[in-house]
Amino acid sequence: MLARFAQEVADGTVSAGQLGAFAMAVCMGPGLGEAGRVALTNGMARSGRHLSWDLGGPILDKHSTGGVGDPVSLVLAPMLAAAGAYVPMISGRGLGHTGGTLDKLEAIPGVSCDLDTDTFRSVVRETGAAIVAATSDIAPADRRLYAVRDVTSTVDQIDLITASILSKKLAAGLDALVLDVKAGSGAFMTDIAAARELARALVTTANGAGCRTAALVTAMDEPLAPSCGNALEIIAVMEVLTGVAADARLREVTLALGGTLMRIGGLAGDDAEGAARLAQTLDDGSAAERFGRMIAAMGGPVDFAARWKDRLPAAPVVRTVASEATGTLAAIDGTALGLAVVALGGGRAREDDTIDPSVGLSQIARIGTALDPGTPLCRIHAASDADADAAEAAVRKALHVGDAPSLKPLILERLP
Repeated sequence: MLARFAQEVADGTVSAGQLGAFAMAVCMGPGLGEAGRVALTNGMARSGRHLSWDLGGPILDKHSTGGVGDPVSLVLAPMLAAAGAYVPMISGRGLGHTGGTLDKLEAIPGVSCDLDTDTFRSVVRETGAAIVAATSDIAPADRRLYAVRDVTSTVDQIDLITASILSKKLAAGLDALVLDVKAGSGAFMTDIAAARELARALVTTANGAGCRTAALVTAMDEPLAPSCGNALEIIAVMEVLTGVAADARLREVTLALGGTLMRIGGLAGDDAEGAARLAQTLDDGSAAERFGRMIAAMGGPVDFAARWKDRLPAAPVVRTVASEATGTLAAIDGTALGLAVVALGGGRAREDDTIDPSVGLSQIARIGTALDPGTPLCRIHAASDADADAAEAAVRKALHVGDAPSLKPLILERLP
């Protein structure tokens, strides 16, 4: 019944009022249950175009529930392609305090993520990976349902969240999927128990729908990369891919997710072997080469892998924010940092906002850093001195000095 309902949502048979009533009923009642989630997810995934592939390798993908300074997808996709997988990644743009993968990628001059299906398939076939926006015929039932959920305050319901996330991924024709469910101050879910519940719902539903899936719950108490902002996060990506001052935390989470995906995708016997194979693509340069090929195929510079330092936009105002106190960086309000980037022009408060790809924060100090007056906290990249002033005030409120904290591991839980 739910599968037929999803098709009727897509073709307009179900009115907006009926759809709102459905969303309210799911939120106010006991929910759909596991079988209902699977049926709705499958129905939404097949409510439009459903891709199929015959490429001689597994079709793999990764999804994150969203965090601050999290460009893992851009590091992992070319690594997987270099290791023998194909990665048709349908992703999203940023809205609110978390950045969007597509916005980061389009900070590279010339790159367009709005590819038609034939071009999408061609880029995946030729380079092993493509990261694109969903076309209107991919999971159209989700597009309509989400719009109604947004105006009826029914977004935060676990069954509807699960079906929305997975329907677009399953429509891409995946063999296996790994999920990065974030928990902490920079994530949509600050509570680890809620993140764990969502991770379990996603894994059981995706597996029930026929896609081999695992999840990691990861810590988002501070930005994963040392940067927030589109071009600045591309720099962090290229530093990992090329081995230039690679950030250890970003590399660790990427390899953990990738190792799991290599295992469930049939390219490795266990997570450790999968992570080791992916690390080799960094060491031998093949991941960077794949990224460069993908960028060129999507309209970017043909020499990006070699000349990335010269190819990215830079903000006219760069300012170092220094500590005014002695102590330890005890906590970071990740959401506040993300909103500071939005205020600089690096994100969207509304869907139609224009993004400045050059602005943001870089060299953000890590939790546990010993501070003295003058110790750098971060660098602000802004369009004007006035914007930098406002960002500095926001950054100072977001970074808290106190006693030395007990640091959480990056990987909080693995399912299964």
